Amino acid sequence: MKSKIYILIGPPGAGKGTQAKNIANTKGFVLISTGDLLRENVEKKTELGQIAKSFMDKGEFVPIDLVAKIIKANIEQNLNKNGFLFDGFPRDLSQNILLDGMLKEFDLEVDKVIYIDVKDEAILERLTNRRVCPKCKKVYHMKFNKPKKDELCDDCGVALATRDDDKPEVIKNRLATYHKVTHPLVEHFEKLGKVIRIDGSKSPKEVENEIISNI
Repeated sequence: MKSKIYILIGPPGAGKGTQAKNIANTKGFVLISTGDLLRENVEKKTELGQIAKSFMDKGEFVPIDLVAKIIKANIEQNLNKNGFLFDGFPRDLSQNILLDGMLKEFDLEVDKVIYIDVKDEAILERLTNRRVCPKCKKVYHMKFNKPKKDELCDDCGVALATRDDDKPEVIKNRLATYHKVTHPLVEHFEKLGKVIRIDGSKSPKEVENEIISNI
């Protein structure tokens, strides 16, 4: 039986990382998250990981062809599993061409794209209200998961901070990049009838249940 291939797409702040881990665990899928894969290969000191580390140590982006080789190796090692869930790759149409060619080598293709749809206004509200403890890294939300004492970590008593990438101007830039670069993937797969559209404004558990019931 061929492995199923799913891609998870959504704007920054849509909760993709959390959903990806939960779905992969529930369905027994291999989670392919580019960041996690790179870190894993660096830690295991694989040949590809050592090459990737040389770029990461200089603060440079790892070349996409090297990322593709790491992904391909991971697919090859897990062809007997239920399926694969991609989070963070492909990020644009050119990366999708790379993925398509890679999958064809294993006689596979993308089965469905899970699109977590959240409006920009909701993303802005969600992320600008997020706070992080600089000491223990615990995450709070000033509307949905408030600390017991205003702006102080429950565990450390330290003043909570707003991450640099949660500031309004940064969020707007990230959303603009997403709409220009990544969202065209949704339109591409919609033409192929492969998009499962999920209402990302619901609670994380409701979103998770909706995704699982559709795959």
